Amino acid sequence: MWVERLFRDLCSHVMALTNLPAGAEAGFMDREIRSGEGWSERLGTALATCRVFVPLFSPRYFASEMCGKEWFAFAQRAIQHEALSNQPAEAIVPALWVPVPPTQLPLPAERLQFNHNTFGERYVTDGLYGLIKLRGYAEQYESAVYELAKRIVRVAETVRLDPIRPLDYRLVPSAFGSPSSTARTLHITVAAASRHDLPEGRSPEYYGDRALEWNPYHPVSQRPIAYVAEDLVRNLNYQTSVGSFDDEAGHFDSKQPPTRPEILIVDRWAVEDEQRRQRLAAFDQESRPWINVVVPWNRYDHQSRAKETELAHRLEETMPVKMSQGRAACRAAANGVANMETLGQILPQVVEAAAQQFLRHAQVYPPAGSPTGGAERPRLLGPMGMNGPPPTPRAPFPPNAGGGGATAGAADTAGTAGVSGAASGPDDNDDNDRGDADDSES
Repeated sequence: MWVERLFRDLCSHVMALTNLPAGAEAGFMDREIRSGEGWSERLGTALATCRVFVPLFSPRYFASEMCGKEWFAFAQRAIQHEALSNQPAEAIVPALWVPVPPTQLPLPAERLQFNHNTFGERYVTDGLYGLIKLRGYAEQYESAVYELAKRIVRVAETVRLDPIRPLDYRLVPSAFGSPSSTARTLHITVAAASRHDLPEGRSPEYYGDRALEWNPYHPVSQRPIAYVAEDLVRNLNYQTSVGSFDDEAGHFDSKQPPTRPEILIVDRWAVEDEQRRQRLAAFDQESRPWINVVVPWNRYDHQSRAKETELAHRLEETMPVKMSQGRAACRAAANGVANMETLGQILPQVVEAAAQQFLRHAQVYPPAGSPTGGAERPRLLGPMGMNGPPPTPRAPFPPNAGGGGATAGAADTAGTAGVSGAASGPDDNDDNDRGDADDSES
């Protein structure tokens, strides 16, 4: 009820602020979809074509797996756009339905650079739900919704996300992780040459001054694959770090328990250098099942296509264990990831497989102190960041603080002038939660 009213009010403002023709749809809200009406297909189409995604932050929103899937599907599209254009694609405009403490935000929401304070003090302290429910705040509600609509229009007109093929968002992972995965970390290592130590005759156009600048999908992609992969993994609610295999090869110790899952991105051309090939072979002999392999392979690179069979065979000979493990996790990741779109689809599978192996091999730690008579039986603290009591909550929104560490949520996106939008969020007036898929707008 109340989310529908907000959606109607936003659409009305968007129509007034743009030149959309009368009767055009300014936005999309998946609450309009009911069972049996092709809701998954319609929602997938909206997420693949809308220009702005407006999540309505609330505790229920971040607890919703389906809302997390919607966020991931849209954010993946923005990451792909940035990789192809090398231009920022900040097309998520969050709105506060109910304020959420920063400590309860998943990392993708925490990273958003957004200043909620510009929408009014009452909006920050009570959220749109409080403003819409309390008659005394009608003026503050109208002001906040109007400012939100203006922000949506401005983003829609400045960030031009290209449509993509619709995904079945039910099959994508949640951007919010699992309820217990509050501080997950993952490391990405790149095994590639720089333009200064390439095999004889290899074109330098795919390489930079460092291994981390390797860009296998050049010229379609404008960003090195290490940083595209980092953005994709961050969108899975991970803290990430990136390094070069050449710099880290001497620091691996398989006798020590792992501290995080890892992804190794390998250029097949890397095995043309004998010293690097030997280091990769030695690495392969160490038992590290929590490190999964991804092999990008651009078939529009004529040199790579001409030597594909030879290089693939040599990499198999160099790293038979890792390549076998990689196929078990995701066959496409080890056999050759053909383009950026495919990378976005397979990387979550690779990350999940690495995380599962990490959990099997990582140490768990008993809680500090010893149990006393009558005390609760101690529980082991898991390896994925659950190694201490939660920090003391901070104030939800300090003065002049941006939304990058202080947001709370549900979701709503709207569009203008050829813009369609999406929003998802709980209706706190509805005691019958029909499922997360009905709690979002686009």
